Amino acid sequence: MKKVLLTLAAVALVTSACGQKESTQNTAPTDTSTTSPAAKQDAKPVELQFYFPVAVGGPITKLIDQLASDFHKENPNITVKAVYGGSYQDTMTKVVTSVQGGTSPDLAVLLSTDLYSLLSMNAIEDLTPRFNKEYFNGFYEAFMGNTKSGETVWSVPFQRSTIVLYYNKDLFKKAGLDPEKAPANWNEMREAASKLTVKDSAGKVAQWGIEIPSTGYQYWMLQALSLQTGTNIVSNDGKHVYFNKPEVGEALQFYTDLGRKDKVMPEGTLEWATVPSDFISGKTAMMYHTTGNLTKVKSDAKFNFGVSFLPANKKYGSPTGGGNLYLFKNISEDHKQAAVKFMQFLTQPQRVAQWSMDTGYVGTTKAAYETDLLKNYIKDFPQAAVARDQLQYADSELSTYQNGQVTKLFNDNIQAALLGNMSPKEALDKSQQQADDILKNFRK
Repeated sequence: MKKVLLTLAAVALVTSACGQKESTQNTAPTDTSTTSPAAKQDAKPVELQFYFPVAVGGPITKLIDQLASDFHKENPNITVKAVYGGSYQDTMTKVVTSVQGGTSPDLAVLLSTDLYSLLSMNAIEDLTPRFNKEYFNGFYEAFMGNTKSGETVWSVPFQRSTIVLYYNKDLFKKAGLDPEKAPANWNEMREAASKLTVKDSAGKVAQWGIEIPSTGYQYWMLQALSLQTGTNIVSNDGKHVYFNKPEVGEALQFYTDLGRKDKVMPEGTLEWATVPSDFISGKTAMMYHTTGNLTKVKSDAKFNFGVSFLPANKKYGSPTGGGNLYLFKNISEDHKQAAVKFMQFLTQPQRVAQWSMDTGYVGTTKAAYETDLLKNYIKDFPQAAVARDQLQYADSELSTYQNGQVTKLFNDNIQAALLGNMSPKEALDKSQQQADDILKNFRK
């Protein structure tokens, strides 16, 4: 929708010190911070099972374990057992299996777009009465779109992202381009990519101008290009998609042309995880990727790099992405209250700021950017503010009922167009028909 910036000792120091300082912000009605130490010791012990994925580079597992440990220090009667679930898709599969088997976890980080799938399973708890309005108002509005169905809030933004453009300033300078000026629109990007595509003495491309991933999240990349062309591809009720609108066709044509016509991007399949490696190694001068990889690029790149808004077509635009915190329904009330307390803990301003710095994900709350921690970080590393600033042009990510099925068929057809096995129009018409067949039962 990254990393080893700080040692775990530093993470522990910051996260353990910040709880009381910001306790008046993002506070849930169930907060028991005023309970006496003796009462806390006497409280019934609770062990929470917390599933989480890893979708980007960096020490996410260690960071989550540290947060769980810090929470336990503040709440000795609550133990959080963090369970690494693999990728987002793998974690969702584990959650579905657990729910169907009657052994639901207490809470989990899952894609924000899994909302309607979880609702159709009757698996998750309504969070609207669990937190006050001020708490939800503290998050950026762009991130709240995929948390709601109507006015009911079903999840809490956690590791959220948008797509940004990363570019190699050293290669820009070498190609005669202004290293302080990223391409502002599609035409500028195409022209820059042409100058940045370099062949070796044998005529083989040694350096690509641009790479946009085409596995796993190609729907997300196309959605960004569609937003830039003037339309989103999904309704806000999870029941309708607009895959074959003319603007989406224009976007997919541009996406395919970069490789097949303009020859500034590799043709065929570009693996999601390989693209950041190609950028860091200098195999590509620009890439579209999640801001969630920002810390990894900062840590591993041996060159000067810039981060910018995605280039515009008719306007700027990017879908949001990443994961939210979900509370599950079929658990006891004492577990629900403990899980809500952990959600509150994770979303306090100082922790949101630290998480953003450690991972590259966008800080989800406005208050996080008002902390000295994140202010000083952005002052020294202004690239960290780009994704936050781009939120004004962001919209909700593709999320529907039967989201896994809809996303897979869309991904498959986009890839067929990128490979030249279908025209963009054929791919989008087929996607629309297949999605309509799936979603028609939810429109009654």
